[in-house]
Amino acid sequence: MIRPPRARTHLSLKAFAALALVAGLTACGDERDEAFQDVETPEAPQATAAVEAAEDAEAAKARTPIISDPGTVEATGQPIPRSFTLANGMQVVVIEDRRAPVVTHMVWYKVGSADEPRGKSGIAHYLEHLMFKGTGKVPNGEFSATVARNGGQENAFTSYDYTGYFQRVARDRLPLVMELEADRMTGLALTEEITLPERDVILEERSARIDNDPGSLLAEQMNAVLYLAHPYGTPIIGWEHEMRGLTHEDATAFYKAHYDPANAILIVAGDVDAEELLPLAEKFYGVIPTNGETYTRDRPMDPPQRAARRVVLEDARVEQPYVRRAYLAPSYTNDAPGEAEALDVLSEIIGGGATARIYKSLVVEQKIALGASGWYYGSSLDDGSIGFYAIPADGVSLAEAEAAIDAEIDKLLAEGVTEEEVARAQKTLVANAIFAQDSQQALARAYGVALSTGLTVEEAATWPDRVLAVTPEQVNAAARKYLKKERSVTGVLKRPEEDA
Repeated sequence: MIRPPRARTHLSLKAFAALALVAGLTACGDERDEAFQDVETPEAPQATAAVEAAEDAEAAKARTPIISDPGTVEATGQPIPRSFTLANGMQVVVIEDRRAPVVTHMVWYKVGSADEPRGKSGIAHYLEHLMFKGTGKVPNGEFSATVARNGGQENAFTSYDYTGYFQRVARDRLPLVMELEADRMTGLALTEEITLPERDVILEERSARIDNDPGSLLAEQMNAVLYLAHPYGTPIIGWEHEMRGLTHEDATAFYKAHYDPANAILIVAGDVDAEELLPLAEKFYGVIPTNGETYTRDRPMDPPQRAARRVVLEDARVEQPYVRRAYLAPSYTNDAPGEAEALDVLSEIIGGGATARIYKSLVVEQKIALGASGWYYGSSLDDGSIGFYAIPADGVSLAEAEAAIDAEIDKLLAEGVTEEEVARAQKTLVANAIFAQDSQQALARAYGVALSTGLTVEEAATWPDRVLAVTPEQVNAAARKYLKKERSVTGVLKRPEEDA
């Protein structure tokens, strides 16, 4: 439930249009005088009622959300999803896909583990579990049972910047899941008898996912060192000692503080269009009053990073030792246009696949690694990371594998990338974006991530256009700016006996 998706996108929906219409009566000469002298005639109240009805109709019209029509993506020819905003502030995005009579219905809350109160790590993920425990209308366990009885699938996830809930159902079951999800947005009924046993569940989940996996433990420790002050350094699932102290009151307070239509995004992908969804969204979600809060996400930022850091994790359970390097890097919400796109291209060139520099050099040519690759995680509200790893071959030390990675990075920084490398990386990234459209759920998740981390629908949709505009000069500038040792953490995972 806590795996963060690796999508590259987000949206700010269009606000209401204010429509003003002034109604007036006009007359000429004596007819005007006579009409206003005899105000007690039966016609006068009727005229007033007619004017009021017209004004009410126009006021209702002004409150009707305006559905955006932003056009198409140049690189793919695909339409940009349409969107609107409900009167209570809830954003709605519709991704039309008529290939099958099914829909994916998702509600995203713009709150994640990085928004938790200090000392209460894990509360966002804890509440995600508790959201399935029932409301005043839907008893504990009945939410999932109802979705299953209607042939649907459902689940939820928590990340640093968002928490999401989704159902995939037949088109005609869409109103049902909308009613269920809207009910638990503000109607969750929690008691200590419900919340405390679920705390044991998340503790067991931490034990299975993190504590029993040396690789996850290394990643957790590296994150804690990569972020000096920012809450991204705290694991999404939480630190165990803080999780054990979470209470019923903590969960209830977090729920009331963040689960509000003005802090939520509705995304529906599949066999539906915006005109069909609008009345359903208003019926089920539009009637939920907002609490009137202004949602801000003020987080402590990291100071300048001036020293390279190193984490070594020794564990007898390690089956395959490896070395990993992570650099602090800006995300797609960064103020410098084009930097994130350049980092995506850079990551593809260095560690994107079998033709990437690290794999080609370490695995194919030198044969000193069993595997080597890289990543760029820029789908976050604040700074993300770019990095690389290598799994040494038999008889090759971790130090040799690390030196080989360093050599490839130093070579790139000195010589730069070529136009051919940039063009190949661009084609691969855009092709992946096109293939992702075959998955209704993946597409909906991509837009949800984007909206939750400060981007707009247009920015999410036109990502391929911007990637194709990246130049070799931009890639080289990004590499030299961010691939600096003082911005990095190197992690080494090994068995204890390797010291000998």
